[in-house]
Amino acid sequence: MGRTNENENRSKISISAESKEEADKLFSGLSAGGQIEMPISDSPWGSYFGMFRDKYGIEWMVNFDPNYKGQI
Repeated sequence: MGRTNENENRSKISISAESKEEADKLFSGLSAGGQIEMPISDSPWGSYFGMFRDKYGIEWMVNFDPNYKGQI
């Protein structure tokens, strides 16, 4: 059925941290030996966010939203 671009056919795992410190710890630990796609930092939409592909090829997003109050 045609060619498939593996980089466009993947899902990402998203983790929501409870603090910037936790987000930094998760990002640093899980991204070790992998490839950073977006360094973790304050984002234009107000959260603390970063993306990477770990050493096994799994894609991750780590997020901390200081405005989130634990309710949907």
